[in-house]
Amino acid sequence: MKELKKFSQKVAKSDSTVLITGESGTGKELFAHAIHAESKRKMGPFIRVNCAAIPDSLLESELFGYEEGAFTGAARRGKKGKFELADHGTILLDEIGDMPLPLQAKLLRVLQEKEVERVGAVRSTPIDVRVIASTNQDLPALIKDGRFRADLYYRLNVVSLEIPPLRERLEDLPELVSNLLQRLVESTGISVKSIDDEAWSVLRSYSWPGNVRELNNVLERALHLLEGDQLKKEHLWLPASVESRPSRPVQSLKETLERAEKEALLMAMQEAECNKLEAAKLLKISKSSFYEKWEKHGLAT
Repeated sequence: MKELKKFSQKVAKSDSTVLITGESGTGKELFAHAIHAESKRKMGPFIRVNCAAIPDSLLESELFGYEEGAFTGAARRGKKGKFELADHGTILLDEIGDMPLPLQAKLLRVLQEKEVERVGAVRSTPIDVRVIASTNQDLPALIKDGRFRADLYYRLNVVSLEIPPLRERLEDLPELVSNLLQRLVESTGISVKSIDDEAWSVLRSYSWPGNVRELNNVLERALHLLEGDQLKKEHLWLPASVESRPSRPVQSLKETLERAEKEALLMAMQEAECNKLEAAKLLKISKSSFYEKWEKHGLAT
């Protein structure tokens, strides 16, 4: 990680396009912010676009803007897209692997020509933008499947940064836990002065599939279970870890299903970054059904 940070600082001094890869929750967006903050563009805007969160039908106008009358419901005087808003700054194209193929072709042209053409426009607009793209997907595999353009991949992959998963750098746990707890204590007002040895053993033996984001969520949940000012093993709830759970007698089918439902709700919220509507979509249930189940399990906030 030290080498990665050092390399990122060097990369930041240039205007080279950067591709950041790594599993969900490893901190790809934090690296993008850091590169922008260390660059000569740091006084300019930093614009983030989640390519997976915007419907395909709206993504083109969101990225490149539109002219007045371009389509039904278009705003008067048109609207600037994210690329124009990022002029003289940096744009982060998050989850670039989810961008539809037709837009990939248009993005390639923007990167080559350094100009954008709004939807419904008759002329292009020059832009001065540094592009950072990030993804948790295997882009070469997507290329083989015909879901990602090879020419766009090579245009984006000028400088690549691969963020290692937390399970491969468990030696970072003490510093990560210390920093995360400091922030959580400030936001929750709950004080913790120490972590016992058994709790540390659980933290070190877990595989952390959700990486640093999951670590933050586990610690935040633990603070709310705290009695006193010492964090203990029983305060840690690790959904994917059999070793970390105390053994329990065989439960009824109803109890087992309810526990599984509760875990599914919490994992969906974690993946959706606490957005309940997105969590409901991940579980393929209605928003009202999600809220009903969330409250049923006493998870209402």
